[in-house]
Amino acid sequence: MDNQYNEILNKAINYRRDFHRYPETGWLEFRTTSIIAKELSRLGYEILLGKEIIDEKSVMGRPLETVIKENIIRAINERADEEILKKMDCLTGVVGILDTKNPGPTVAFRFDIDALELEEPEDENHKPYKYGFSSRHKGVMHACGHDGHAAMGLVFAEYLSKAKEELKGKVVLIFQPAEEGVRGAKAMVKKGVVDDVDYFFAMHIGFGSTKDIGLVAKSKGFFATKKLDVTFKGKSSHAAAYPHLGKNALLAASNAVINLHAIPPHSEGQTRINVGVLHAGTSRNIIPDKAIMQMEIRGENDNLVEYMKNCAERIIAGSSKMYETEYEIVEAGSAICADGSDELIPLLIEVGRELNLPDIRVDSNMNGSDDATYFIKRVQEKGGKAIYSQILCPITAPHHNNYFDFDEKALLYGVLINLKITKKLLK
Repeated sequence: MDNQYNEILNKAINYRRDFHRYPETGWLEFRTTSIIAKELSRLGYEILLGKEIIDEKSVMGRPLETVIKENIIRAINERADEEILKKMDCLTGVVGILDTKNPGPTVAFRFDIDALELEEPEDENHKPYKYGFSSRHKGVMHACGHDGHAAMGLVFAEYLSKAKEELKGKVVLIFQPAEEGVRGAKAMVKKGVVDDVDYFFAMHIGFGSTKDIGLVAKSKGFFATKKLDVTFKGKSSHAAAYPHLGKNALLAASNAVINLHAIPPHSEGQTRINVGVLHAGTSRNIIPDKAIMQMEIRGENDNLVEYMKNCAERIIAGSSKMYETEYEIVEAGSAICADGSDELIPLLIEVGRELNLPDIRVDSNMNGSDDATYFIKRVQEKGGKAIYSQILCPITAPHHNNYFDFDEKALLYGVLINLKITKKLLK
């Protein structure tokens, strides 16, 4: 590996490990956004923040104001730039624009930046703990590689700025908040962030674990999905003296959970459902008056998601009626189906070959969801081309597992792939 490659890799590792130490969940990425925005500004990028890039009416699953304020204070204590925080209007994410001032196409790259609600293990077999960069935020960790995506984006931005004189057109770097729970992209698309984009690229680290670094040119098979927050409201009462006066929200929710997981499969394609969270009750001798449930539904196409949603709503309503409770359903996130542009596959394969990657694949099924599909579909609707790729690399555990980690060498190739793509399209 030559000196420049070592330099790129070391810079990316330093950023990645810093982001890993200070993980932030969706719509709370205040420190992360501040650091990215400050660095992009230093590199000469035009910076867009807050309401400039987020349509507030389209924001889904936003935390309570009290939680937002607490996380802003924490970000300040962890070296976030207060002037940048003020410009964010309590909305995370940042867009950096490099305009060469020479006529040419506009190329956009998406990097997601949020973490997950998982407890990172204190185990010497887990590299982040062993080498001292594990999460300092209890119950939150990067377990999907977004720390790596943010790091790749920043180092890519630096080396791209050095090549500005060689290029024509514009480069738009989208550091997206709240990908987990598919909450952030829709609000950015509604604000018009990619309306003028000719080429759009998104990339994810780690899928298809291999012995070395590889590349999937096009990810396909994205599930459409909806994330639903359900609240059952009943009536509390003494569990022994007056059980007949209570309306048991926990029983209503539990009945719903069992039946939700029994929704029949559909002949038109694959579907998924998962109730991931259920909180209810205050004491063993009180009839629970409130139950909160967080769930998701997915389908191979948008019609299947509607089928699942209609079934879920019917089951929730029936369970609530059975136990004489009230209920409320709030859509806390969503993603649509989209198919990347096949015309960009040869470009990705050419780049992979130039980098001598040992494992290059034309396409691969995602079997999951990512709200980058909103960007992909919008760019295509406007006449542009868009694609979602994967960097294959060894991983220590599946994504969304608290022992997840990836081979950091993937960061180098993420930067190099994006640089080569840009130079080929904007030369």
